[in-house]
Amino acid sequence: MEKMDTNLQNFNVVGDNVRRYRVEQDLSQKELSERLETYAVYICRGSISRIERHERAVMDFELKALAEALKVTIYDLYE
Repeated sequence: MEKMDTNLQNFNVVGDNVRRYRVEQDLSQKELSERLETYAVYICRGSISRIERHERAVMDFELKALAEALKVTIYDLYE
């Protein structure tokens, strides 16, 4: 059986950039959560916090919505 990597830093690679772009746009986590709802993607404020701390994975459709809500490309989130 393959051992699972438990290093949280590897859990998602976009958390730091989600936070950076959110802060640059002067958005609170709650405001980003509300903006995501306009794309029919429901990520609560607490989950955004966990994404930014690399404690929650980001699904592909969530990644697309995060990029759109933050007005950046998906590639920007991977920088």
